[in-house]
Amino acid sequence: MEWLEPVTDEQYRRTDGRALTGNTAHGTSAAPADVVRRQYLASVRGDLDALRATLADDVEWTAMAGFPLAGTYRTPDAVVSGVMERLAKEWSGLTVHDDTYVVEGEDVVVLARYTGTHRGTGKALDVRVAHHFVVRGGLIVRFEQFVDTAKFLAATIA
Repeated sequence: MEWLEPVTDEQYRRTDGRALTGNTAHGTSAAPADVVRRQYLASVRGDLDALRATLADDVEWTAMAGFPLAGTYRTPDAVVSGVMERLAKEWSGLTVHDDTYVVEGEDVVVLARYTGTHRGTGKALDVRVAHHFVVRGGLIVRFEQFVDTAKFLAATIA
């Protein structure tokens, strides 16, 4: 089992609301943790093409039951349009802060935090989350989310 250093807050700081500053390494490595980190960094930058490039054609992306976008999305386009674009419309500054990586072969578990502000209610979100990724051949083939859905939903209710 391998533990990795988290991406720091400095690496997430945005200068213009979209541009990521700090270290954006992990460029072309096919190592599972590097692929997952590229996915998070692309998400923070709002770079949906780079995010899509981390996903296998037959990806299974599962948002937890009780989450507003619950369900399994089965293609990169479905993940981008059904999850990422919808979250961007509903949330301002929604960010996944990846704190801890636990790697065992092709499995990567990331302990993280979601932060952001719901556009409709103006309520802030700060909730812990765990993500389980399976990476094969340098691409994410499976994702499963674990989150306190009650806290997430509370931010969406006026």
